Amino acid sequence: MNLPQSITIQPEIARALKNGRSVVALESAVITHGLPRPANFDTAREMEGIIRAGGAVPATIALLDGRVHIGLTSEELEKLANLDGTRKISRRDFGYAIAKGLSGGTTVSGTMLAAAMAGIRVFATGGIGGVHRGSTFDISADLPELGKTPLVVVCAGAKAILDLPATLEVLETLGVLVAGYRTDDLPAFYSPHSGLPLDARFDTPEQVARAAQAQWDLGINGGLLVVQPIPSEDGIPAAEMDIAIRQAVEEAARQGISGPSTTPFLLARVKELSAGRSMQANLSLLRNNARLAAHIAAAFSPGGVQTT
Repeated sequence: MNLPQSITIQPEIARALKNGRSVVALESAVITHGLPRPANFDTAREMEGIIRAGGAVPATIALLDGRVHIGLTSEELEKLANLDGTRKISRRDFGYAIAKGLSGGTTVSGTMLAAAMAGIRVFATGGIGGVHRGSTFDISADLPELGKTPLVVVCAGAKAILDLPATLEVLETLGVLVAGYRTDDLPAFYSPHSGLPLDARFDTPEQVARAAQAQWDLGINGGLLVVQPIPSEDGIPAAEMDIAIRQAVEEAARQGISGPSTTPFLLARVKELSAGRSMQANLSLLRNNARLAAHIAAAFSPGGVQTT
């Protein structure tokens, strides 16, 4: 594997990729910016454990002191979880962060870029970014990345704080298939259903792997977005969450919060307005997505995918 000098890949992950074993990428912005301490470290370790239990090797991706790490040791993961002043690393940030020797958590787009360079084909996250409510020009870098980087991305839909119909429209324009996993309705992150119908559905990990491989064999090198509902026992009704989200969006507008600060503010405020229920839902869907991603990665193993 010929990677740039600025990238460090854990030996276990390098061996797994060389030997055709299943590997699942994990983002780290959820560790640095998405969850409070110590839940961030505990959740990251738990997700890695779930992936191992599913027969795959976890590859948490992050920047530490100006180096891109594909896979973190337990000590590195704990260090990242307790660092202050970290940067969110999207596609645009890598060169700057490397040159400056910064540490940070990779977003969906940043994780996809690094994972694809290493040859990883499956990535588990909570929810992707998208089009922000009230601003059709505020579009997450996650969406164009999905349009050009060949990974299966498993999530619970776009974050519910976003404009979900507009996000779907942009993904369609970018040529990204959004497929429900055992659902015909777009999940709304905290809620199992958004009321937005999907025209593609998978019911087994093998179907996902077969479709992705067929797409890439044709030279269509974009991502495949697999959206899985949060477990019903942990979901929050969409109407209930929408009240909290609308209030948080209005408060952000009044306070002049915009750009990269928007999502962290909205997520934190929604947590407060939901009396912590949104965070518990977030943890549940993260675990659920890690589990499915491990099964999809296993379906890519030699002999696991037949496209003829």
